[in-house]
Amino acid sequence: MHIVVCIKQVPDSAQIRVHPVTNTIMRQGVPTIINPYDLFALEEAMRLRDEFGGRVTVLCMGPPMAEDALRRALGLGADQAVLITDRRFAGSDTLATSFALATALETLGKEHPIDIVFTGKQTIDGDTAQVGPGIACRLELNQLTYVAAIDSLDKAKGEIVARRRAEGGVQVLKSKLPCLITMLEGANTLRRGSVQDMLRAARAKVTVWSAEDAGVGDLLKCGLRGSPTVVKKVFAPQPREEPAEMVAVEGKTPAQIGDAILDLVFARQPKLEAELTA
Repeated sequence: MHIVVCIKQVPDSAQIRVHPVTNTIMRQGVPTIINPYDLFALEEAMRLRDEFGGRVTVLCMGPPMAEDALRRALGLGADQAVLITDRRFAGSDTLATSFALATALETLGKEHPIDIVFTGKQTIDGDTAQVGPGIACRLELNQLTYVAAIDSLDKAKGEIVARRRAEGGVQVLKSKLPCLITMLEGANTLRRGSVQDMLRAARAKVTVWSAEDAGVGDLLKCGLRGSPTVVKKVFAPQPREEPAEMVAVEGKTPAQIGDAILDLVFARQPKLEAELTA
């Protein structure tokens, strides 16, 4: 079984700042990490590998420094790492990114057919949740999004059963392989890499592909030229000026506390009370 996990190196959101004049994200001096949601995808891929055998390949599109994220994934237990990096990928939006990754996955699959592609549900720098489904559409894969748990996998039948979070409850879905799965946060507990894996990661050779190596033929679909999305402005949310109001709870029942909170909310948003009543 060959499982591929698409990861992304992102700036640590706890330390991101917005430039006060240009309103752009200031990335200089901000440490980078593996997108946290991708770690849950990586752990689930390794769990399936440990149970059913096979190999886990991590795939990343980014600048040369993204090799650090791939080595981190190898240190956690992944078997192989591939970085697609090319200056012509710079400025890619989700459409161009999904094209480049899908093409690289096709190239990977020529040597070892891919059974499952994992991604995180979204990235913390873009928060669009579009790249995973975009890859699935381009490769014509069944897609299981917002998956909270994988219940079973039948290699002989080529079927997988997963639970996904949906509005109003949980859906239990069965899909044929190959498929693409986007994992939710909290779906599993990330293991600690063993000493052997960490030493192997330090010595391992990360496969680096250019656009040509990845099989990208139409460069007009990559980078800024292949990105119709235009970001007009990035800004930090303004702090609230009014102070927080305290609700005294001592000696009150839960129903009385709820009424007191609603009174505060409706006092600030009178239209909301009318809408809820209607």
